[in-house]
Amino acid sequence: MFDIIRAAGWPIWPLIAASIIALALILERLTSLRRSKVVPPGLLDSIVTDLKGGQPGADMIRRVANHSPLGRVLAAGLRSVRSPRIVMKESIEEEGRAVAHHLDRYLTTLGTIAAAAPLMGLFGTVVGMIEIFGSQTASGANPQQLASGISIALYNTGFGLLVAIPALIFHRYFRGLVDDFVVDMEQQAIKLVEVVHGERSAK
Repeated sequence: MFDIIRAAGWPIWPLIAASIIALALILERLTSLRRSKVVPPGLLDSIVTDLKGGQPGADMIRRVANHSPLGRVLAAGLRSVRSPRIVMKESIEEEGRAVAHHLDRYLTTLGTIAAAAPLMGLFGTVVGMIEIFGSQTASGANPQQLASGISIALYNTGFGLLVAIPALIFHRYFRGLVDDFVVDMEQQAIKLVEVVHGERSAK
């Protein structure tokens, strides 16, 4: 491995740094964007059950808000439970935008790495080509410099793609996952509004 890094030259170091950052972001998002943590099942049903006993108290709202991202959205509705339907809906939408932004964190960075890694690899290729042309002299080519240039060009191109492809795949995967979570939270929030205002059965 160290021989490959040495053969790839200094342009490989930014790619190595990008790969480490991408791996860390992927592991963090895999841990954070689990359905059981974002939209845990049964939360809405337990809230509806509690609402049968009367208006939600401050302790209940705080407990729901600290439960999960879905809990934050539903807690925003519970804070406005005595308000008209439109006010309750606006409170939920405002909190929902904040939650969606929180779920999207680090995805822009991951997408940037996916887009930039091939360009960084291409830069290494250009450096390698410069090395190759520099090996040409009036008396012929310098074999050692020629081999070094080819190694820099090929290793950086390959490593750039090796970093970009997984980063792009996971970026698209996480983006779709967040979109699914947002839709799920919207549906559950609408159900809460309708239950509170008597437009749907609390069953």
